[in-house]
Amino acid sequence: MSGKRYAVGGAFFMAILVLPPVLRWMESSMIGVMLGQIPVLVVAGWLFGFALPRRFIEWLNCWNENGLPGLLLAISVLTFWLLPRSVDASLNEPLLRLAKWMMLPLLVGMPLSLSWKRLHPIARGIVHTNVISMLVVMGWLYLSVPVRVCNSYLLSQQNALGRMMIALAIVLAAFWSLRLFVVTTPNEPTTR
Repeated sequence: MSGKRYAVGGAFFMAILVLPPVLRWMESSMIGVMLGQIPVLVVAGWLFGFALPRRFIEWLNCWNENGLPGLLLAISVLTFWLLPRSVDASLNEPLLRLAKWMMLPLLVGMPLSLSWKRLHPIARGIVHTNVISMLVVMGWLYLSVPVRVCNSYLLSQQNALGRMMIALAIVLAAFWSLRLFVVTTPNEPTTR
């Protein structure tokens, strides 16, 4: 796929999210924001990363040689936008909403797309296990905390998000575990 197609794909995802009915629907529940809007913004940035000019990617690779700097940047920014206080602020303050819409694609999705293939397979496995454990811990917290953590959403929505996060963690753990046993590596020539 050419760079232009990746850019069009990223722009398409962002354009869909901006449509008023989609925006209202996504932001009407915690599940829509945390498991819908945020991941789609990251995926749009991921696609934009593949659309960057080769010369610019080579320049970025000078500081992102093994993929860890880009991964750390992405994790740091994503962690900020997953905090309940940041979710509330992005719903109620236009400047923070704009910041979320710019930062998630540019500082999470793009660095991930530029870093993922450069990461050592063990580092990728660590990321997978941390995603699963983070989903379980956040899900458990949303279920066990007796008060609302987001002022914009009801306790019932918070509990529903907790259940969804735990279910998603189980699905991802099963999927990534199956890939370990099903995906085959290319045959290497044997030496005699």
